[in-house]
Amino acid sequence: MRADAARNLEAVLTTGARMLAVDPGASIAAIAAEAGVDRRTVYRRFASREELLTAIYEARYEAVERVVEDSRLREAPVAVALHRYVEGIIGVNRKWPVELTRLRADEAIRERRDALIREVDAFLKRAMDEGLLRADLPAAWSGSLLPQLTQLASKQLPDLTAAQAADLVVDTFLRGLGAR
Repeated sequence: MRADAARNLEAVLTTGARMLAVDPGASIAAIAAEAGVDRRTVYRRFASREELLTAIYEARYEAVERVVEDSRLREAPVAVALHRYVEGIIGVNRKWPVELTRLRADEAIRERRDALIREVDAFLKRAMDEGLLRADLPAAWSGSLLPQLTQLASKQLPDLTAAQAADLVVDTFLRGLGAR
């Protein structure tokens, strides 16, 4: 793909994610205009609105998968990996603020999502085994709380950088769940 075509695609996808988060009924024409491309450019790439939505969701999941990989949840020191993960997820949530619930019906996406959840759950178990998280809480509690905290920070702390928001999330997470 040519560099300008790649930039246009990125602009359409990120603009689409942002606009659809605010208005799920946003049209392809409105997304194209906001992204600074002709709507025919979008229609050449995506035959329907559904194809555009699928591409946006795919891009978001790819970004989350990169964050999980880059965080080195299996081998990095737990506190370091936790901060990397939280900072990365906040960045993804801000860049790709689309609602993902409707995607859970897609089998391939659901499998990818489940694999990511297993990876994070294994990391949180390691954090508990190494004494960073409390062992007296239900095992699933930290896995349920962490995504809620990252989502909250992503949306409600727009003036903080992803790193600053991650500092707050990690501090809140560890002080609430940290070993006594």
